[in-house]
Amino acid sequence: MDKWIAAFGGRQRLLQLLALAVLLMVILPLTLDIFRLNLVGKYLTYAFVAVGLVLCWGYGGILSLGQGVFFGIGGYCMAMFLKLEASSPENTAIQSTPGIPDFMDWNQITELPLGWMPFHSLTLTVLLILTVPALVAFLIGAAMFKRRVGGVYFAIITQAIASIATILIIGQQGYTGGINGITDLRTMLGWDIRPDSAKYLLYFLCCILLIACLLVGQFVLNSRYGKLLIAMRDQEDRVRFSGYDVANIKIFVFALAGVFSALGGAMFALQVGFMSPSFVGTVASIEMVIFCAVGGRLSLIGAVYGALLVNLAKTLLSESFPQLWIVFMGALFIGVVLLFPQGLAGIYEDYVRPQVAKLFSRKRAAVSEEGKSVAQEARS
Repeated sequence: MDKWIAAFGGRQRLLQLLALAVLLMVILPLTLDIFRLNLVGKYLTYAFVAVGLVLCWGYGGILSLGQGVFFGIGGYCMAMFLKLEASSPENTAIQSTPGIPDFMDWNQITELPLGWMPFHSLTLTVLLILTVPALVAFLIGAAMFKRRVGGVYFAIITQAIASIATILIIGQQGYTGGINGITDLRTMLGWDIRPDSAKYLLYFLCCILLIACLLVGQFVLNSRYGKLLIAMRDQEDRVRFSGYDVANIKIFVFALAGVFSALGGAMFALQVGFMSPSFVGTVASIEMVIFCAVGGRLSLIGAVYGALLVNLAKTLLSESFPQLWIVFMGALFIGVVLLFPQGLAGIYEDYVRPQVAKLFSRKRAAVSEEGKSVAQEARS
């Protein structure tokens, strides 16, 4: 048992994960109405990306400004499956070509494209959500890391890839829905995803998948790969001269971060009910990096809190100050980076954790003193 506990970061890390699970799956559902809880579920889909960025950027030193691409792959795969189910011949009888998505009919496409065929099956859809982002990340990583492209150059290239992906999605309106995206998603295998009861179930599913990703990420960090990641980040040449293939290590962690992001995109399409290219481009990708930075780029659990905090602030400020909320958000980001460079996790490690440790040490001392006095009285 101790071996497995150590493999997932030790007792303290597991207790922190348990506290997060209690917050997400017990406290928030009991205290928030379904509208706010659905918003939290939307925020948690971004946390998948932030968790992947902790592995990729925080521990691997690979700053990707194109994680929205992988988020979009997962979201569009799930949205395509849901859209095909909503586009049955009965539901699209008024179209000139029944049985295809409405935006295809509007663009005078008369039959379902071949690339949409696999999305008739939920099993194939899930497999594509997991494999396509891993394959795309592998191709990008192999092209860049094998040529030792890294640092700011890699960040710029991934940002350019995100821009290209957005342009392609918008340009192929008849196949992707264009700027409007894929909308009007209703059912999954005949199960209506729009009622409040369905939203609760999807929220809990999102929480379970996020916790699973945190466990996988923690397992990787406590494995040999995790140690190599840190060594590679600090002294890449020394790791290479030690006989390790640095490019393969980078490709692995970049692909894993891409799969995490795609899972978040798939849950976004399920919970929100649409997918659009605005979540694929550079703006969305940079926001996802900010979630990671605010939470702490060396803390998987901190990334979840960072995604929640930033999006909560974004929602509250946009509701209260519709004209100035962007300015307030910018000030928040600048303040956090300047005052707390390690994010929320750094605040916890530097200020909260020492106080908690002192409190528990005082309680232990008091209990031990009480025990000694009781023992002395028993002897007398």
